[in-house]
Amino acid sequence: MAHEFDRHIAVSRQDDGTWAVDLAPGWQVGGGLNGGYLLAVIGNALRHTFADKPDPIAVSAYYLSATTPGPATIDVDVRREGGSVATAAADLRQGEDARITALATYGDLARLGDDVRTTAEEPHLPPPDECVPNSMAPPEVRAIAPLIDRFDMRFHPDHIGWAIGEPSGDGVLSAWFRLVDGREPDPIELLLVVDALPPVTFDLGMMGWAPTLELTAHVRARPAPGWLKVRHATRNLAGGMFEEDCEVWDSAGRLVAQSRQLARQPRAV
Repeated sequence: MAHEFDRHIAVSRQDDGTWAVDLAPGWQVGGGLNGGYLLAVIGNALRHTFADKPDPIAVSAYYLSATTPGPATIDVDVRREGGSVATAAADLRQGEDARITALATYGDLARLGDDVRTTAEEPHLPPPDECVPNSMAPPEVRAIAPLIDRFDMRFHPDHIGWAIGEPSGDGVLSAWFRLVDGREPDPIELLLVVDALPPVTFDLGMMGWAPTLELTAHVRARPAPGWLKVRHATRNLAGGMFEEDCEVWDSAGRLVAQSRQLARQPRAV
């Protein structure tokens, strides 16, 4: 496996329903490992479980406690496997501690029809060279989220005011995205991408780690090679929680992934 991401989500079968993984450091944000990275690890175990249905279609995960680097297991319980899709439950554990519980449906995206009818509009981003790279992130952001060193993100100039203490207050972030090592995107990587940008609450002037409570991702197509466009938005922060809606568009102008997560209001690290 030439690419770091593939090495760091690699799983090995322990028995018919259990997979082992060594969760890698460097994917941390705040007090634990990034939820999108962990979703991709679970997604990889499920991909190996369903040999003829390799693609995540819908994955819903509940984050029970912070996950740390080191050994973990993923227990997979297949609920349905016949027909064009398969469904399974998966629990990620560290020792006796349950960290994440998920329910997922898998299939083969290459076999789906190509009839597309959508009112969704691809976000407008200036060319990557005219956007603001994540390498310019302020030190306090890099301290919260060392995982950003694994990403090449180019933020829309209108959505980067938070980095200089001037958030727009619109609750929107958008950016070009790719992994720094040049790995081309695939459906498993999309599970990472939907949780890769900083919390959209940065644009509301609320900096800090925002722990995810629940995240649901829908993968709509296998992405074309090249840059991805990612847009996060929120409309409601209440009761110490906020929702974050994400769209991911590929280089062919297709909406390839959507997600919604519920997260806690940012907290200082």
